[in-house]
Amino acid sequence: MTDSFEEVDFRNETIKRLSASLGAILSLSEEVPEGQSSWSPSESSWSLREIVGHLIDADREIFRIRLDLLLRDPAEEWPSMDPEKWVGERKYSERTLGELLRIFQDERQRSLAWLVSIEDPDWHQGKDISGDPIRAGDLLLAWCSHDLAHVEQICRWRTQSALENRAPFDDDFAY
Repeated sequence: MTDSFEEVDFRNETIKRLSASLGAILSLSEEVPEGQSSWSPSESSWSLREIVGHLIDADREIFRIRLDLLLRDPAEEWPSMDPEKWVGERKYSERTLGELLRIFQDERQRSLAWLVSIEDPDWHQGKDISGDPIRAGDLLLAWCSHDLAHVEQICRWRTQSALENRAPFDDDFAY
C-alpha cells in the first residue's frame, strides 16, 4: 500500500466510510422503541431522535451544500448555520424515530449519489473560513469524522438509556 494521495481513490474510500456509518447509525437506532427514543440523559444532552435529526441537517444543510459550493465556486459565501438551534426549531424530539431514520437514510442516499456523480473533483480546491483554510478534501473527511462522532454519541446514549431505572443493578463489571 502506498501513501501517495494520487494513487488512492479518495472519493470511493470516503463514500464507503459514509455508507458504513449510515449502516452503523441505522443498526444502533432501528430497534429502539419509540417511547425510549425521546429520552435524554440530561437537559443539555440530545435524545436519540434529536441526534438523528441533526444528522439529517448535517447531510442536507451542512456538508453536502458546502462541499458543492466549495467545488463549484469557492468564492461563493456559505449559508449560515446553527445546528443546535435547528434541533429545537425543527422539533425533532416530537417526530417519530422511524420517520427520522427514513429521512436520514434518504438524505444519505442522495449524498452518496451526489458524491458519485461529481465529475473530476478538485479535492485541493479551498477557501478561507474565518481565517482558516479549508479544502474540499478536508470537508469530506470532516463529514466522515462527524458521522463517527455521532455513532459514538449514539453508543453512549444507548449505554445511558440501558442503565436508566435499572437499580439496584449496574454495569461496573463491563469496565
